Amino acid sequence: MKSRDAVIRLKRFEVDEKRRKVEDIEAMIGELNTMATDLDRQISIEQERAGVSDVNHYAYPTFAKAAIQRRDNLANSVSGLEAKLAAARGDLDEALEEMKKIELLQERDAERLKIENPTPELVALGAHRAAG
Repeated sequence: MKSRDAVIRLKRFEVDEKRRKVEDIEAMIGELNTMATDLDRQISIEQERAGVSDVNHYAYPTFAKAAIQRRDNLANSVSGLEAKLAAARGDLDEALEEMKKIELLQERDAERLKIENPTPELVALGAHRAAG
């Protein structure tokens, strides 16, 4: 039982670590999306200020071109992180399943021990019922 307790603690630790990893990736995706939204806003403001919205126009603002490139880079980063997020969620699900299996085994062992080694109160209760 003691070794199984250690395994359960280890699995819980692994699950917590994997959960933190998922949360960290989700937070990074959120931050990058926020940054991309800010860049979209800045691009619109710059286009409005310059009066040119055609990227191929000779008078298109350099700042807007650079912001578009940064926004596209952020979008690529988000795509990569979403793939990592899917993998991390899969790892978390696997770890949760493993932990549940071990906890079920521990519960089954605990029930078996109760049946094999009843407490004195249960023995007395059984004797009382048998006599009654």
